[in-house]
Amino acid sequence: MSITDERAKEAFPALKCVLYDTYSKELPKNLRIRAQCEWKIVQTIQCLLRHRSDIAIRRTDKSKVFYIGKVDDFTRNAEEYMLKIQAYEKLTSGRCPLIDCFNAVQALLDFLVMKNALTQNQRNQLSLKLGNSELGHYHDLSKAHKPGTPLGPIIASMYAPATLLSKFLNDLLAPIFLKVARDTTYINGIDVVRKLETYVANGYVKSTTQFVTADVIDLYIMIPRQGALEALARFCIQHA
Repeated sequence: MSITDERAKEAFPALKCVLYDTYSKELPKNLRIRAQCEWKIVQTIQCLLRHRSDIAIRRTDKSKVFYIGKVDDFTRNAEEYMLKIQAYEKLTSGRCPLIDCFNAVQALLDFLVMKNALTQNQRNQLSLKLGNSELGHYHDLSKAHKPGTPLGPIIASMYAPATLLSKFLNDLLAPIFLKVARDTTYINGIDVVRKLETYVANGYVKSTTQFVTADVIDLYIMIPRQGALEALARFCIQHA
C-alpha cells in the first residue's frame, strides 16, 4: 500500500490508535481469565512436546496456526509424496552433489562471460563462494486448511549455487512480463482489491457474475521444464 494513498493516510493513524488502546487498557476480567487459561494450555503443550519425542509441532502453510502430529506420520507422508511425484532424490550414498551443482553454475557463468552476455563484474556478483553454498533441499508444511492435511512442498534454496543467477534473471524478466501482462496480473492482496474496485466502477459486476478460483496440485511437476523454457524464449523474442 502506497503511503501517498489517501486511504492509507487515514488507515494508518486509525490503526495506531487501535493498537495503542489495545495495549494500554487493562483487560476485562473475563478476557484476563481466558488468557490465563490459554497460557496454562500452552504450558501443558510445551511440557508434552518436551517429553514426547514421537510428537512434532510444525508450522502450517498459508495459515497462522501450528499443526501437531506424530513424527512417523510426517515421515511417511513425505516419503509417499516424494515417491508419487518423482521430482526429488533422497541422498543415500553419503556423497553430496553440491560440488557438481556449484561447478555447473561456474561453467555457465564463464560461458556467458566468454559470449559477452555478462561482464566479469556481473559474473562475480552472481557467484557464491563454495563455502557459503548449500544444496537446495526439500521440506514441507502441513496444509491444515485442506481435507486430510496434505503436505505443501517447500524447496529451501536460499544459498544454492544458482540462486543469485535465478534472482538476476527474475529482475531482468519481471519488468518485461509486467509491461505486457500488468492488467491481468495481481501483485498482492491490495492490488486484487484495487482491480476489483475498478471492475465494479466500470459496471462489469452483475448479479450473474461468478468468481472462479483454481488450485494447481504439484505445480513444480505440472509444467514441463522444456516446454516452459520454450514458452519463455518465445515470449522474450516477441516482447523484449
